[in-house]
Amino acid sequence: YKELHAAGWPGVLDRISKSNIKNYSIYLKEPENLLFSYFEYHGTDYAADMAAIAADPVTREWWTHTDPCQEPLATRKDGEWWAVMEEIFHHE
Repeated sequence: YKELHAAGWPGVLDRISKSNIKNYSIYLKEPENLLFSYFEYHGTDYAADMAAIAADPVTREWWTHTDPCQEPLATRKDGEWWAVMEEIFHHE
């Protein structure tokens, strides 16, 4: 997973940018292998932008490499791959 993200595919990175995502980071906590991601959304139609990412052929191919490296949490909600966390504090 680290190696894959050390050399992210340009087509995937381009699709992320076109879908109005900025400051996207993924963190890994070892040895537990817990992943946490953070990004800022700067668009006006989140659902449409996320659908564009999910429909992108290059991104779908990327996911065939990254998904086997992930084990979703059993406590995630139906339909979630990444378990959404509640933001409990923010300061600008």
